[in-house]
Amino acid sequence: MQNKYIIAASVLAADFSKLGKDIENASGADWIHVDVMDGHFVPNITMGPMIVEAIHRSTTLPLDVHLMIEEPEKYLANFAAAGASSLTIHVETSPHLHQTIRLIKNLGLRAAVALNPGTALNTVLEVRDELDMILIMTVNPGFGGQELIKSTIQKVKKLHEILNQGTRKQPLIEVDGGIDSENIAQFANVGANVFVAGSSIFSHVQGIRAGIRDLQDALMPVRE
Repeated sequence: MQNKYIIAASVLAADFSKLGKDIENASGADWIHVDVMDGHFVPNITMGPMIVEAIHRSTTLPLDVHLMIEEPEKYLANFAAAGASSLTIHVETSPHLHQTIRLIKNLGLRAAVALNPGTALNTVLEVRDELDMILIMTVNPGFGGQELIKSTIQKVKKLHEILNQGTRKQPLIEVDGGIDSENIAQFANVGANVFVAGSSIFSHVQGIRAGIRDLQDALMPVRE
């Protein structure tokens, strides 16, 4: 598993009236995180492939696309064509999980699986060797700006311990929901290495660049 910590700026919290400018100001992040919601799996509707393509044109950063939708396998090629670098699907929406992961990898993208706060870790362990990343949702998905569910810290710790048993492939561990400079190091200390942050970046009182710096600074003691 790589040692570098990755900060993924979630555009769900950006100002869509000046999305291109906000993305430009988020260039200090490592990835741009894009949440796709269909109003069925989660109670919100957001962007589709056309918006992902527009975001792709606005940045050179990798696009980490999180599909919070039913039947994601129908749309994988569309999001790949739009410029996604990685696609994350949910255990809860993918009955043929192994097959869908293979479809993502055949498109040349990083394949990731997400678990909601109430979903057990063992649901993803059967496909762990196929994955580049596992996303632990630290809030219930659907809306930005939610308060962190603190019990998910222990969930990340347990996943990290499981992944470090033996010599098998160790996918990245991503966390998403309520991540800020006050708690990011707690997740890093228990094994997370990809951090999705929305409000703490795009709503930072000193601006987007300062929001990213605060997260980076909070990780400095962990890096050392």
